Amino acid sequence: MAKKNKVIHGLLISGIADRGKSVGKTNEGEVVFVDGAVPGDVVDVLVIRSKKNMGEAVVKSYVSYSPDRTLPVCNHFGLCGGCKWQHLKYEAQLFHKEQTVRDCMKRIGKLDENLILPIIGCEPNYRYRNKLEFSFSTKRWMTEEEISSGEEIHHTGALGFHKAGFFDKIIDIHGCFLQDETSDHIRNFVRDFAYQHGYEFYDLRNHTGFLRNMIVRNSTLGDWMVTVVFGYADDQRIYSLLDALKEKFPRITSLNYVINDKVNDTIFDKPVVTYHGKPYMVENLGPISYRIGPKSFFQINSRQAVRLFDVAVQFAELSEDDNVYDLYTGLGSIALYIASKVGHVTGIEEIPEAIEDARVNMEFNGIKNATFYAGDVKHLLNKDFLGRHGKPDVIITDPPRQGMHENVVNTLLELEAPRIVYISCNPATQARDLALLSPKYEVLAIQPVDMFPHTHHIESVAKLKLRS
Repeated sequence: MAKKNKVIHGLLISGIADRGKSVGKTNEGEVVFVDGAVPGDVVDVLVIRSKKNMGEAVVKSYVSYSPDRTLPVCNHFGLCGGCKWQHLKYEAQLFHKEQTVRDCMKRIGKLDENLILPIIGCEPNYRYRNKLEFSFSTKRWMTEEEISSGEEIHHTGALGFHKAGFFDKIIDIHGCFLQDETSDHIRNFVRDFAYQHGYEFYDLRNHTGFLRNMIVRNSTLGDWMVTVVFGYADDQRIYSLLDALKEKFPRITSLNYVINDKVNDTIFDKPVVTYHGKPYMVENLGPISYRIGPKSFFQINSRQAVRLFDVAVQFAELSEDDNVYDLYTGLGSIALYIASKVGHVTGIEEIPEAIEDARVNMEFNGIKNATFYAGDVKHLLNKDFLGRHGKPDVIITDPPRQGMHENVVNTLLELEAPRIVYISCNPATQARDLALLSPKYEVLAIQPVDMFPHTHHIESVAKLKLRS
């Protein structure tokens, strides 16, 4: 591979890679990962890291621009790392995401490319998220323009997203195209209120300060949930801010606060106080209504989740007598979605709080034919479990990015369920697992689904059938 600090001239960017980087290949076949460029660009790059047959580089200059480039819509693009592909036309994003799935299945899974169906795009591809988490900080990330201007900076606090690679620096976000614009209005109002009333922002390095985090959630039904996290208790100032929010935004149906005096930002071990409205909001996915609390795990893209679930239902070929296992069930979103179509569905999830949500939503929807267990799939899915719940007709599995543990794969091979639907957020580990299942299972189809436009993330659903 070219040595560190060497310049590679005329590198054609051919695709997108993990972590939002683009990728190109030299004439010698060496792979180069590049920040900032898009597929179709021809660039001169400076190698900053080097490994065998691959390297990481930054763009020194553009030889020519890709015809698939477009102007990003967000003023924070290039500073905020949340939507790294806004400067690539959405149709091109879909092409390269589908190609990523094809490459993984062919190279790692040793599968026929003809099994991959055309990707399902996301519409709308902006303002699709139903949850955003913002952080307060005493240290606002300063742009180069601000630093070089020499002008006095009046407010050094920020409310927004972490700058990549900096735990204590926050990009002050004024407009974000990930969530409905009401989210912008709420966030900007809270920042202005804090400035006007002298509320101190949190110091992420010294762990001091009053305003710490804010979580904004919304549903397609029009519900809005706001949870403000404070570094310490001060009832007068807390109530003053929340009263102002309640008056300014009557759309907020659930207004909550948390006192978090710990070093880390997690609030799962802290009580949530509902100051106004209900302690939850409601979202519909297809026929199911889900109660979502301030700590709930839930699909980030509600509309696209329905499309994803419908693919899973189609691939599962469900019947009213089927016994279904839903592995890595989360809050049981898919399990509850399919409950009316099957005899019984059993979900397993490692996170206890998610299982609590699953049971709440089972009762909320009057579902009687579902059972949920909290625990690690590789430990719970054993002979005793099978003895209690019977052999499954269908297994739906939706593991985290690292894929299924080897023990789980071996258990599935032993179970020999007639049908498996494998949902994945990482085509590489999915392809690996499909190869491991191949001695007993045939892959019939693979459906890519874009859940997160303008990012490198891609979901993939595989349909498997037990070999005869």
